[in-house]
Formats: sequence, structure tokens, C-alpha cells
Amino acid sequence: MRIGVPREIKDHEFRVGLTPAGSRVLYDAGHEILVETAAGRACGFSDEQYMTAGASIVAGPEQVYACDLVIKVKEPQPAEIKLLHKNLTLFCYLHLAASKELTLSLLHSGATCIAYETVTDAQGLLPLLTPMSAVAGRLSIQMGAWALTMANGGSGVLLPGVPGVPPGKVTILGGGIVGSNAARIALGIGADVTLLDNRSAQLRHLEEVFGSQLKTLFSEALAIEESVSEADLVVGAVLLPGKHAPKLITRKLLQKMRPGSVLVDVAIDQGGCTETSRPTTHSNPLYVEEGVVHYCVTNMPAATARTSTLALTHATLPYLLAMTNHGVEQAMRQDAGLKNGLNVHQGHLTLAVLAEEMELPYMAADSLLN
Repeated sequence: MRIGVPREIKDHEFRVGLTPAGSRVLYDAGHEILVETAAGRACGFSDEQYMTAGASIVAGPEQVYACDLVIKVKEPQPAEIKLLHKNLTLFCYLHLAASKELTLSLLHSGATCIAYETVTDAQGLLPLLTPMSAVAGRLSIQMGAWALTMANGGSGVLLPGVPGVPPGKVTILGGGIVGSNAARIALGIGADVTLLDNRSAQLRHLEEVFGSQLKTLFSEALAIEESVSEADLVVGAVLLPGKHAPKLITRKLLQKMRPGSVLVDVAIDQGGCTETSRPTTHSNPLYVEEGVVHYCVTNMPAATARTSTLALTHATLPYLLAMTNHGVEQAMRQDAGLKNGLNVHQGHLTLAVLAEEMELPYMAADSLLN
């Protein structure tokens, strides 16, 4: 199979869809890999390393998108959408719930689009979303602490405090991969941390992991209101796979926060979990609304592109081998979890929750693959 790896063109997106080591595995399996020049340079992978691993370096995206399978990180940008075609399988993060326009463009292209974030494993977990969620969760505290500084419009609170001065208060909405990793870093630096989730079993698990250091609350309206209004830093870490993030924080609630407090909305790639969240970029990450500093970057893990790229390839490589060795459709027939990643196929929307939200026609993946 011919496999293409483009250079990412989203703002400050320095990750790459495949490492040289991953290229070598696919090359040894008998496949042809075409990598756009400088695709991995920003995160420390040179063209020479890819060539040593058996890949061919090509000058531009046109050659990459002429392949059978394209591996990338973020959703295709407008300049890339016009390169999609019906014989192409696209394997990347899509987060279509945040953009009906992108969804319609992918449907029109005729391409097969498999989203990392809806692929599941045997336990129903999200193995291709997990590594980037872990990165984003850990970064959320780092970025939140930075946004709290006076130079960024923050309140000037130092999260760990100092002797004689209490630590800053961190509220985390959601106890999944993002939330638990955010809690780990926030507790590690000495912040006062409260985490809310609506799953009692998950709250018990987190208490077992972190002990009495972590305050846990069942997530309901009054608990959210009290915890958010008292926080110096709020991390939005909620996820409904394939669906738009719920709006847990209203503008009215935001107005109750102390001026200069910070909101890091990690759920922004699924539309955000507050009424005031809107997408930002690494080149212009912050804005202030209702006196609260917002950090809503849609590709947070790109800030640590090398670590993120290595973690992502480790997760995607088994699926890439299955698709390249057996064919994409056959691999999905054999692996129900990979089939759950199919969002768009042959001009049809195959993700039921997304079709319902966007009021678009839906066709089950099984009927198309059979």
C-alpha cells in the first residue's frame, strides 16, 4: 500500500503523523511511504532519518494525498480538503462535532475518514485519544499557571503558594484521562485541587489513586457553581465521544469568578464546555471575557510536539499495520473498535451521534462495509 505523511499546516502544529521508527515498521512490512519534506523537522525528525527508515521524501502535499492512505494528526485544513478523493483513506483526529462545514466537505470529497478520537478498544476505551488527552491534561496546568501571571492578564496567583500564603485553587471538570492527568500535575506542584465527575465509580478510583490530597465532588449544578466560582484556575476536561461538549459553565457563572482567574478549556476541540469558549491558536492563545482569562487552543499537544508525536505513533502503529496488511475495509470488518473510528465513508456519515446532532443523513458502517 502507498502511505502518505503530509506536513501539518494548522497554526503552530508541529506534530507529524508518523515517526521514522514507524515508517521503518511499515516499510519492512512491504509498504511504500511518501513523506512530505520537512514534515517532521520541527519535532526533531529529519528527512534523512525518514529516508534511512525506507521512506521517500516528496516535495509537496499533492504527491502525499495521491496515496491510498494518508496519516496525519489534525483535521484537514481548507487547502488540504481540495486534495481529498474517493480512493483515499484519511486517518487522523477529526473532531467533527465542532464543525458542520468540515463534515460536509469530507462527505463531498468521497474519501474514507477514520477519526482517531472515536476508535475504541476491547474495553470500550479510546486508545488513540488517550495519549493526547494525557498530554493535554498535563499541559493544562502548565498553561493555566502561565496564564495566571500578571503579564497575561491573570490574577497573579502562584498555584503552589509559598510558606504563609495558601496555594491557588484548581477546579477540574471531568475525571477521565484529561482530568486525572491535570489533577496529577496540579497536586504535584502543591495546588488545592477539586475534581468533579458524574461517575461515582470514577471518583472512587481517583480517591484510591490520589488519596486525601484530591477533593472529589459529584458533578451537579450546585457543586459546579460553588467550585468554579471559588477557583483560580478551572480546567474543562469533559468528553462525550463524537458529540459536542456539554456547556457546563454559563456566562452568568463565569461572572462570579474573581477577575484574573483562568479557564483552560481542553474540550474546545469538541466545541468547548463553557458558553464563552471559542477556539484559539498557539500564536494567539489567550483572550479575556467577563474578566476571566481563557485559554482555548484546539491543538494543545502541539506545544510538546516531540513527546506527543512519539506517543501518538506508538498508539496508531498497530492499527496502521492492520489496515495496510489486510486492506482498510477488511481491517474494519475484523476489528469492531477500528470500525467505530469510521466517521465518513463513500459520501455517507457513519457516526450516529454526529448525524443526530447535525441533522444529517446516516448510514451504518456495517451496511457499507458489507
